[in-house]
Amino acid sequence: MRSKILLVTAITALFSASSAISQDRWADAKITSQPVSGSVHMLEGMGGNIGVSAGPEGILIIDDQYAPLAEKIAMAIGDISKQPIKYIVNTHYHGDHTGSNAYFAEAKGSTIFAHDNVRKRLADKEDHTHAELPVVTYQQGMTFHFNGDTINVMYMPAGHTDSDSVVWFEEANVLHPGDLFFEGRFPYIDLDGGGTVTGYINNVTKLIGMLKDDTKIIPGHGKLATKADYQKALDMLVDTTAMVKSMKAEGISLDDAVEQGLGEKYTAWAWNFITEEKWISTLYKGL
Repeated sequence: MRSKILLVTAITALFSASSAISQDRWADAKITSQPVSGSVHMLEGMGGNIGVSAGPEGILIIDDQYAPLAEKIAMAIGDISKQPIKYIVNTHYHGDHTGSNAYFAEAKGSTIFAHDNVRKRLADKEDHTHAELPVVTYQQGMTFHFNGDTINVMYMPAGHTDSDSVVWFEEANVLHPGDLFFEGRFPYIDLDGGGTVTGYINNVTKLIGMLKDDTKIIPGHGKLATKADYQKALDMLVDTTAMVKSMKAEGISLDDAVEQGLGEKYTAWAWNFITEEKWISTLYKGL
């Protein structure tokens, strides 16, 4: 009996410690902002980068990270402008881009826009709340005429997920491609969420073709970037895909492909979520 009590005590302590660490994680998180161009700003924190259009007509934001950060995000936006947060655009359905939807819908009266598949996938979650679901959905895209800019929201099929949208600010010359751009690192391609390797590459190729040399890019993850940075990412995508495709064609197993690796050239692209092993596995399974 004593040993059982000790075990329960140990487990309780473990969960309590885990909970405290989780709470500290959110408490210690910082939301920073920087001006990008025209009315456009970029917020960084934990999760996907947030784009902000702030002007006399109000505020539009692109993505909203995790739910525990909602109030911090609202405060950071308030430092940019005291105008109401009218609109939210979700670039896709992942929680690090949609987690604060409910807060902004309920506390700020914001209207959420997203592709049809974002609403479908969020609604399929057992623990979803009605407030987090996009209110306005579309199949191909839509346009906001807002704060002196023309803001084009465009659906990009079967890339990072099956619910991806990118946002293009015409006058400000800024692109927010969501998770179709992980700046300086291997991307996450959600094969279970409708993403495809070929689609990801095709979408990035198409987007780069739209850009000017001086276009500023708010990536889904990473620092504010340029067309040249995006091209480097595309070159990596094309090259590593060709390498793994060749391995697979030669009959090399996934384990052996991981063992062989991609060489020192791409060591710096690995990170804690998408290691080189996971990237090779994604390519191998997705080709």
